[in-house]
Amino acid sequence: MSTTNYNPRLAGKYKNEVVPALMKRFAYKSVMQVPRLEKICLNRGVNGAVNDKKLVDIAIEELSTITGQKAVPTSSKKDISNFKLRKGMPIGARVTLRGAHMYEFLDRLISAALPRVRDFKGVNDKSFDGRGNYTMGITEQIIFPEIDIDKVNKITGLDITFVTTATTNEEAYELLKEMGMPFKNAKKD
Repeated sequence: MSTTNYNPRLAGKYKNEVVPALMKRFAYKSVMQVPRLEKICLNRGVNGAVNDKKLVDIAIEELSTITGQKAVPTSSKKDISNFKLRKGMPIGARVTLRGAHMYEFLDRLISAALPRVRDFKGVNDKSFDGRGNYTMGITEQIIFPEIDIDKVNKITGLDITFVTTATTNEEAYELLKEMGMPFKNAKKD
């Protein structure tokens, strides 16, 4: 499958709508100053991975299904005897999305997955790290339409981090808001 002439919907929206809006809002002198989404990282710790190695494989398979890109296992960095944990044991799964995969995932997250959350009122707008990155937690992986609920043996959550080139929280907030992220109590201009 050739992806040379394919352009994700949100990539076009960023170029045609978000960049001009942010240039006007923050009075940038160059298009290169406008913050952009660099990557989206999905991370998932697996409870009980020490006793059952298959749980990590299931987590990897589910993350790969959600993102359309192969997930990799994460390993423990040190020994913790109280948890029967040894250094190097697989305890989770992660995947990093860039380029077209990143825009496709963000599009599916905003338009299909988040509206399926029970009593959804918007995502928290206070989860910025001060350097222009935003992290949100998803409590149930079944909100993603790619996951078959009948095959899920345990409902678990995952963390999603949006890494941007923005230098402040305000710039990152405006970037994600313009991309369509449904924040709670969106600030009025």
